[in-house]
Amino acid sequence: MANFYQEVFGCLPVPPERHLSGQWLAEGTGLKSAELSGIHLRLPGFGDEGPTLEIFQYTHSEGKLETKPNREGFGHIAFEVDDVTNALRTVLSHGGSTVGKVTSRDIPGVGLLTFVYVADPEGNIIELQSWK
Repeated sequence: MANFYQEVFGCLPVPPERHLSGQWLAEGTGLKSAELSGIHLRLPGFGDEGPTLEIFQYTHSEGKLETKPNREGFGHIAFEVDDVTNALRTVLSHGGSTVGKVTSRDIPGVGLLTFVYVADPEGNIIELQSWK
């Protein structure tokens, strides 16, 4: 997953890669024998002190939920891109999938929004958006 976000959106790794386990993690996550590995990725456009996206995977995971925009819980993450159609092609070429169709709409007082919902290889929804 980290490679997907680095190659598609230009996120940058913030070392070190982490391999975490122990009683403290079990207590904090509420999962008996919790064990996970992953890395933080700096989001593009924020500089060296900007926010990160945490990409972690548990050694033992539950089954995957169906990808749907109206599913309860975390909805999606959005990335502003220069060209939605080109970004969509990049997502697809890196193992992502489409959720919706590229759509444009004038939002009064804001501008022309072009967007599409896609999913990363694990089914997490990403909105690709461009404003003109």
